[in-house]
Amino acid sequence: MSVQPDETDRPWSAPAPLRPGFAPAQAETGPPLLNIANVLTMLRIAIVPLFVAALFVGDGHETGWRIAAAALFGLAAITDRFDGQLARKYGLVTDFGKLADPIADKALIGSAVIGLSLLGDLAWWITLVICGREIGVTLLRLIVVRRGVIPAGRGGKLKTLVQSLAIAMVLLPLSGWSAGIGMPLMYLAVALTVGTGLDYVGQAARVWFAGGPGRTRGV
Repeated sequence: MSVQPDETDRPWSAPAPLRPGFAPAQAETGPPLLNIANVLTMLRIAIVPLFVAALFVGDGHETGWRIAAAALFGLAAITDRFDGQLARKYGLVTDFGKLADPIADKALIGSAVIGLSLLGDLAWWITLVICGREIGVTLLRLIVVRRGVIPAGRGGKLKTLVQSLAIAMVLLPLSGWSAGIGMPLMYLAVALTVGTGLDYVGQAARVWFAGGPGRTRGV
């Protein structure tokens, strides 16, 4: 049986000298998973069940709880505005954020319109249009993802903004002239929802027929 020499018994050799103009290779590291943008996204997800609980307290029309539900919805909507901006500005874009951010958006808007329809405050056809558009766009994104990425447009951002404002106005227990603002805003949100959805279908078709496997476009 032979005995291998200990590491300390092996002859030491100096590392090869670096060639002029070359620096030692360093491992590439991305942004940390636990960054401010992702924290805001996770906060938005955590707010959703609290919002739903506040919305359905009692008969769902108690003034104090409707104001609380509207406040929680508004807080979540504000985080949606800032997390993406922070991620892009400070280089904090992560795969987790790309996945979690749209999930958080859909969970917030979807729970709000479904909840309002269950309480009789919003027509079900509006809820079906909004939720159907989001489901359809998500499926399209999964279908064309290998051929290209569809860039986010201003129409989609405007749609989300108007949806949020309309939902907040319907949530609040308003009276007088201000009570009539919510539904016109909601009809505008529905029009933007349908319009941006059709635009997304057109972009998806162009990416599908023009792109090849692995080809991507800027977001």
